[in-house]
Amino acid sequence: MYSDDLQLRKIQENVLDMAVKVVDFCEDNDLLCYFCGGGVIGSVREKGFIPWDDDLDFFMPRKDYELFFDLWKKSSINERYPILKADVNYIDHNLFTTIRDSNTTFIKTYQKDLDIPHGIAIDIFPLDKAPKSKVKQKIQKSWAMIYSLYCNQIVPKNHGKLISFGSTVLLGVVPSKRMRYSIWKYAEKKMTKYNNCDSEFVTELCVGPRYMGSIYRAEDFEKSIYVDFEDIQMPIPIGYDRYLRKTFGDYMQRPPMSKRCSNHDAVFINPYRPYVNYKGIYYLKEEEGKE
Repeated sequence: MYSDDLQLRKIQENVLDMAVKVVDFCEDNDLLCYFCGGGVIGSVREKGFIPWDDDLDFFMPRKDYELFFDLWKKSSINERYPILKADVNYIDHNLFTTIRDSNTTFIKTYQKDLDIPHGIAIDIFPLDKAPKSKVKQKIQKSWAMIYSLYCNQIVPKNHGKLISFGSTVLLGVVPSKRMRYSIWKYAEKKMTKYNNCDSEFVTELCVGPRYMGSIYRAEDFEKSIYVDFEDIQMPIPIGYDRYLRKTFGDYMQRPPMSKRCSNHDAVFINPYRPYVNYKGIYYLKEEEGKE
């Protein structure tokens, strides 16, 4: 995927700089954030990046997540690092918030036909309260799946022919952009209705099928702790061990060599030049060809 190790390291440096900006912004505005996934594993096991990984993602409680979006959008930092989230007029095939570095290029395969900021990205995922009842948890996940389909607006891949066929049909019967938006906003309202209730559980819903509906102990995400990461300190959930063991198993053991690779497919990467230089070359090629 990368031309060489120097390119990967440059991307890691860029991502870390963005992550520091996110953390500083949250501290300034009294918002709770912490690494999730590989960022937590890297913090604990590697004291920095997982050597073959290229990104850092954040969890935020839903309330802080929504406020963070509004505040960042209004701030001057949004000029260089635009914050993006799907709405009726903007679709990027993501279910969550992203921040992009507009002075770089990282064109993801599933976004190559979109006219969006294609810079190096940091992803931010909301944590929502989950009901205690397992039946209600399944209903909540069902609403999340509806939200996922109509917010993503693409047919899921690698999840079986039945899901592919059903998704194609459901998208086909609702071709209107505004109607799809109405459906996913209604589903979002239903799946997040427990956020004002007392619950000992939280869940991630704005993610792909692998992690969607995963149930965690709320106390593990009540606050963050700062740990060494590269040459600075970054926040991870206070209950990181239980979270990581539930999600990844024995996370202190590195995976076999065959699995030590990035999970992000890209059409083109250039951490030194803005994505706008490649319109019609690496993204929106068909649209450019029609002009």
